[in-house]
Amino acid sequence: MIGRLNGILLEKTPPLVLIDCNGVGYECEVPMSTFYNLPAIGEKVVMLTHFVVREDAQLLYGFGSDQERATFRQLLKVNGIGAKSALSILSGLSIDELVQAVALQEASMLTRVPGVGKKTAERLLLELKDKFSVSGLTATSASHPKSASSDVLNALISLGYNEREALAAVKQLPADASVADGIKLALKALSK
Repeated sequence: MIGRLNGILLEKTPPLVLIDCNGVGYECEVPMSTFYNLPAIGEKVVMLTHFVVREDAQLLYGFGSDQERATFRQLLKVNGIGAKSALSILSGLSIDELVQAVALQEASMLTRVPGVGKKTAERLLLELKDKFSVSGLTATSASHPKSASSDVLNALISLGYNEREALAAVKQLPADASVADGIKLALKALSK
């Protein structure tokens, strides 16, 4: 199994990259989060990989961090999620946003990713519910009660704040904040 590539970056064409490792060119598909952090063409690159062998193809997927690869592998374990869908999820959401969505059981955050419908999002939430803490990924907002944080998040989004701003404000809330107090505190933090 190919677990890591260390070589010179020859080509970058989303989502594919070509890495020359001592004269052998390896083509990898990468999520956009990894793609944006790649060095310039001609520079040295180290990439963790996940190798898939199927009847009709041998595919190599590359990642910039161990956490990205672990999340990709966890997504592959979900029924109905293949490598393309897992890459799409990692391209559409950061790992923190994915962990947040699972911790808050927010299907709406997942359905914003192209190719993820309501049923797929609900399946992801159900099957990943207890998996992130096991694989070393932690939900920073898991200490917040689901309903209060979720309601505050939805209220902020409906007030016109983008999802990143709303999530950042919800993360700062005290664990015992009610919905009304949470909205007030979040609006106060967002107005700074």
